[in-house]
Amino acid sequence: MRRLPPLRALEAFIRVVRLGSARSAASELGLSPSALSRRISNLETFTGRKLFSRTGQTMRLTDEGRQFYDAVAPHLESLAAAVESQSENLQTIRLRLGVMPLFGTQRLFPRLNELRQAHPRLHLDIDTGPHLIDRVGDTLDAAITLTDRPDPSFYSIQLDQNTVHAIASRSIADELGETPELSQLQQQTFLLHTDMPKSFDAWKSALGLEKLQPSAIDHYDSGQLILEAAAQGMGIAMMHDDHLNRINDPRLARLFDVKIESPYSYWFICRPADLEARPVKIFHDWLVNAGL
Repeated sequence: MRRLPPLRALEAFIRVVRLGSARSAASELGLSPSALSRRISNLETFTGRKLFSRTGQTMRLTDEGRQFYDAVAPHLESLAAAVESQSENLQTIRLRLGVMPLFGTQRLFPRLNELRQAHPRLHLDIDTGPHLIDRVGDTLDAAITLTDRPDPSFYSIQLDQNTVHAIASRSIADELGETPELSQLQQQTFLLHTDMPKSFDAWKSALGLEKLQPSAIDHYDSGQLILEAAAQGMGIAMMHDDHLNRINDPRLARLFDVKIESPYSYWFICRPADLEARPVKIFHDWLVNAGL
């Protein structure tokens, strides 16, 4: 059998690369900076490669270090998953995940059995409450949220890019026609999601309807309820094409056959340090690979 590198040194190396800071990595591992540096030096001696360049307390990944990371990191994850799947002694691991309700209903829950089969010890505490972003790092480990621009202090990855549409009941759509006049639209009630306030302005601007002042604007904090309200003829909803396509409700129809880029996308976010936590890392990698 080939000699294995020191696993603690590999763990230190991976954490420095992913966290982007030797100080943060040392803190996560409960090591002093000098102890962390020794582990990295041991790995460099073992591999015969200079993995980091050092200037004072700063460690920068070299080209050799990047090549080594790209080659090794996936195999370490596979090793961890293999050990997890074969061990009877590992305890349940739990992720506190915030999710937008419509994303949960349409995209996450239909695929959760795949996650459970791949990682049976990972359990999710699902939170669909308000202000998800504000609670990440406190009551939530991570969140899937709808936003126009994530806080740069978070680790974030964009999950989609949508177009925004005016969606109405088929009876209202038939009454207004394919390209309603401004005067017709001003007699309507528009339904806006509280997490997508810029969508209406983006839609009006793209169609040259900046002067549109509806008879009323009703606000909803639930995408599912907005679509149901639109289907019931209670107003015209400003929602994403993906939401409409996935709900596949024959009662609903689009107004205007125009694709308008939405200011908002779904994002997965967590604190950078928490991405190294086993439950967050497992869910993140599954989410990205599953293509939700």
